[in-house]
Amino acid sequence: MLTGKQKRHLRSLAHHLNPIFQVGKGGVNDHLIRHIEEAIEVRELIKITVLNNCLEDRNEIGQQLAEGAGAELVQVIGKIIVLYKESKDHKTIELPV
Repeated sequence: MLTGKQKRHLRSLAHHLNPIFQVGKGGVNDHLIRHIEEAIEVRELIKITVLNNCLEDRNEIGQQLAEGAGAELVQVIGKIIVLYKESKDHKTIELPV
């Protein structure tokens, strides 16, 4: 579980990232979660865009993606979801204590 200070730090790092995945009309599925797991292992911090044609609630989508990928939900703001998971092999982000 991330503290408020750690979430603030991750949000500041994520600000400059571009979204690498999109959730559309199909919603969350196993295929999407598998790709997110692979990407988050390499990058640790990723952004995901929720498209306008997606009818599900953005907060629920964020929770589903975080649980499916075993990651932490950092932020849901507007149409953007930010996820973080500490990498086993490619650790680059140092969280504040």
